[in-house]
Amino acid sequence: MFADLHPSILRLGALLTDKGMQLGTAESCTGGLIAAACTDVSGSSAWFSGGVVAYANEIKEQVLGVPHETLVAHGAVSGETVEAMVRGAARVLGVHCAVAVSGIAGPTGGSQEKPVGTVWLAACVGEALSVRCFHFTGSREAVRLQTVQAAIQELTALLEA
Repeated sequence: MFADLHPSILRLGALLTDKGMQLGTAESCTGGLIAAACTDVSGSSAWFSGGVVAYANEIKEQVLGVPHETLVAHGAVSGETVEAMVRGAARVLGVHCAVAVSGIAGPTGGSQEKPVGTVWLAACVGEALSVRCFHFTGSREAVRLQTVQAAIQELTALLEA
């Protein structure tokens, strides 16, 4: 399932290893696919620490420490929420490098303000932070796989900066 991503995952792993860092994930719409993709390559235990699947808002709050007020004011699919998720993942997993995603993979659940395919992604390497919104197209599976690819690319870009 992730064979096409192996070269970019290996590059990410090499960057993390070179910097002596471990990666952690906090995933909502991907349901653990980023963690699965990372651990699909041999040797990932050298740089992948773990992940939290925070599909329910209660898990975002209770495990990752996303403020209830953030979820009420901005919703689960927002830059504010994924920023809190990525900070929470780094703290809970004890890592300096993390990625968090929350989105609407479809085919239902979209709105005019947040259509199907809307995905917010936050990545951090130490104090460096990137928060981006993507608008993917295609099936639920396609949106989720595009999100995995975007997460790997965003982490790699931050590590190379």
